[in-house]
Amino acid sequence: MFKLQWKHLGLIAVLMLSLVLAACGSSDEEGEDTTGDDTNTEDTQDNNEGEDAASEGTALGEKEIELVYVEWDSEIASTNVIAEVLRNQGYDVKVTPIDNALMWQSVAEGDADGMVAAWLPATHGDLFDQFGGDLVDLGANLEGAKIGLVVPEYMDATTIGDLADFSEDLNSKITGIEEGAGVVKAAQQSITDYGLDGWEVQTSSSGAMAAALGDAVDSEEPIVVTGWTPHWKFAAYDLKYLEDPEGSFGGEEHISTMVRQGLEEDSPAAYTILDQFNWTAADMESVMLEVSNGATPEEAAKAWVENNQDKVSEWVSGLE
Repeated sequence: MFKLQWKHLGLIAVLMLSLVLAACGSSDEEGEDTTGDDTNTEDTQDNNEGEDAASEGTALGEKEIELVYVEWDSEIASTNVIAEVLRNQGYDVKVTPIDNALMWQSVAEGDADGMVAAWLPATHGDLFDQFGGDLVDLGANLEGAKIGLVVPEYMDATTIGDLADFSEDLNSKITGIEEGAGVVKAAQQSITDYGLDGWEVQTSSSGAMAAALGDAVDSEEPIVVTGWTPHWKFAAYDLKYLEDPEGSFGGEEHISTMVRQGLEEDSPAAYTILDQFNWTAADMESVMLEVSNGATPEEAAKAWVENNQDKVSEWVSGLE
C-alpha cells in the first residue's frame, strides 16, 4: 500500500521536475529569441540608416544651412540659385541679406555657413585681408567680373577724366550704392586720381542706383553710376564703362565662394556642391534680368535650375 503510494509520489515528482525543466528551457529560448530580436532591430535600424546614406550619396550631415549675401542684384541671383540646388539635395537653406562687412564676419566667426559673393581681388580685398585667415576659400565661382564707372552710350565721355566736362550737368555727383562697398571706395579714389575737384559719390543702394539709371536713360539725361559686371543693366540698357587709365578700379575681378571652417565635416554634401559651383556672367545675368522683369528671386532661381540641369549636374557630381 505504502509502496504504491510512494511510487505514485515518485512519478508525480518526476513529472513536476520535467515541467519545471521544460519551463526553464522555454524561458531560455524566449530570452535568446528576445536577444535576437533586439539585435535584429538594431541591424534593421543600421540598415535603414545605411540605405538613407546610400540614397543620399555623400552624407548630408547637418541639414540646416545659412548662406549670407550682400543685396546686389548679382549676389541675389547667385545665392538663390545655389540655395535652390542645395534644397533639391535635401538641405534646409536660409538665405540672409546682410551688410558687406557683416557678411564676411559672420562666415569667419561661424555664425553663417557660407557665401558665394566674395568679389576679389579689389572690391572685397580689405575684407579678405581682415577675415580671410578664418575662412575656407573654395575659389572662384565666376570669372571675368569687373567694376568701374558706367554711363549711357549716348554720353560723349570716354574716360573718367572726361567727367570734368559734365560737372554742371551731373551736379558733380556719381550715383553709388551702399557705403563701404568696394566699388564705392574705388569711385571715391578715382575722384582724387583724376582731379575731379568738388565731385562726390552719393551712396544709396543697388536698387536705388538702378532706378536712377533707368530714369535717366528713359529721359536720355546724363548720369554716371558705380557699375559692375555681371549685372542685368547691361542687358537692359546701352551702356559703357569709362576707361580708367589711372587704374583706380583695378583689373579683372572674380567672384569667389567662402565657407566657414568645419563645414566640410558638418555638411559634406553641401561643402562639395559649394566647392563645385561655377557659372558664367551670362548665366548670372539671365537670372538677374528675370528678377528685374518682375519674378521673385526664388522663382527666377527655380526656373534657371530647371532649364540648366546639365550645368547643375556638374555641381552635384560625385554625390551618388
